[in-house]
Amino acid sequence: MTLLLHNLPPITSSASSLHHTTRTTKSDTTVCVVSSSNADKPKIKPKITKIKIKEPDNYHATLKALNSKGRIPRKSLGQHYMLNGEVNEQLVDAANVGDGDVVLEIGPGTGSLTNVLVESGANVLAIEKDPYMAALVNERFSATRRVKVIQEDFTRCHLRSHLSSFLGSDYSEGNSYAKVVANIPFNISTDIVKQLLPMGDIFSEVVLLLQEEAALRMVDPSLRTSEYRPINIFINFYSDPEYKFKVPRANFFPQPKVDAAVVVFRLKQAADYPQVSSTKSFFSMVNSAFNGKRKMLRKTLQHIKPSLEIEEALVNVGLAATSRPEELTLEDFVKLHNLIGDT
Repeated sequence: MTLLLHNLPPITSSASSLHHTTRTTKSDTTVCVVSSSNADKPKIKPKITKIKIKEPDNYHATLKALNSKGRIPRKSLGQHYMLNGEVNEQLVDAANVGDGDVVLEIGPGTGSLTNVLVESGANVLAIEKDPYMAALVNERFSATRRVKVIQEDFTRCHLRSHLSSFLGSDYSEGNSYAKVVANIPFNISTDIVKQLLPMGDIFSEVVLLLQEEAALRMVDPSLRTSEYRPINIFINFYSDPEYKFKVPRANFFPQPKVDAAVVVFRLKQAADYPQVSSTKSFFSMVNSAFNGKRKMLRKTLQHIKPSLEIEEALVNVGLAATSRPEELTLEDFVKLHNLIGDT
């Protein structure tokens, strides 16, 4: 954006020379300072001066970035670009990103969130499926070595390999943890959560911008409701989730039909996971239990043990023999699995 300085008042007869200096503030705004001295010089009419000011990542900047690559948001990729820089700053603050932190960003888009991460001192590994957006972010941050862009489908990438290379020896020796901060496509949010949460050996926390309905369902599930699902058991097994704040839909381009919200998942270490004989068989049991959601567990789990043994196990963990899956907490499922689950 260009700011024009004009129509400055004429210099009075007491002024002899016009001096101008410039300085740059923390907000990257160049300020022109005009001063005068000596009374013998004639009046000077200042010229129009152009001053460059850093363009914000707003609606116009987003359109400009997309147009530079001849792109429009693709519905198939769930692309909704953030227009509000303050929301990006709140995302970064929610993850407590500081100097030297390594941050994974999924779907950087035009690089608006990437920019805030870099300004916070982070080293960013950005994974972008859209080759045009990957090229755009590469170009935008070509002057810094603190951003690495990988053009790949996140749900199919070899994430541990990429992170091992990016983190270096600190990762291999277990001395460093990365963070995830991302505005992700709503249509793959569950897949991303399932991929990231079991990675407590790499990430300390995962901060995601999600569809608000999904965010509420993931963070505050209520027993005996239709919103209680296997994903709730999964999330609480691997993390401690926290709802942070709502983001109205007007902050996105194109505007989605729903509002969004930010959730912080603080990942658990393996030693802090609920003790089960096998995580694979545990989640297999949980998924089976919810296959017939309104059915009793003695029916949905009878492929694991006979119905009578299921009833007996339920009673042994302090539950009714007629219990249904939506009535069990994570701890209840753990106890049940340790009595009837496959090893």
